[in-house]
Amino acid sequence: MITRYIPAASLTAAVLSLMLLNNPASAQQATPDKQSAQTQPDSNGTAAAVSDQKIEAFAVAYLQVDKIRQEYSAKIGATSDPTAKQQLQTEASKQMVQAVQTSPGMSVDEYNSILTAAKKDPALVKKVQDKIQKAAPAQQPAQQ
Repeated sequence: MITRYIPAASLTAAVLSLMLLNNPASAQQATPDKQSAQTQPDSNGTAAAVSDQKIEAFAVAYLQVDKIRQEYSAKIGATSDPTAKQQLQTEASKQMVQAVQTSPGMSVDEYNSILTAAKKDPALVKKVQDKIQKAAPAQQPAQQ
């Protein structure tokens, strides 16, 4: 039972850190010394190591996780009771893990490893951002 919460906690932390992908301006401000690395072609090869199919699966999973994050962020922000906030955070974490687990071609471990790799590889960040932007319009009709 405890091992089930560890992926949820790591996924939640990973999702929160991935918010930098949604805001390139803050990502650039947070890592100004990595700007020069963006112009270098895959210096460490991480982007090449992650297949396009996995990046696409990651993008689909990310959009589902982000939708849950936004929904629960509003609920948590509207609640003043600390116990209720904690319960909502736990519920959100479980739903985020479930969203990744039910995404085709993506596991929680793969999701987290791509997320971790993206933190270190600006070329991978660019690939992930491109896939997320392409996947987002495809999911819009389903959300409305």
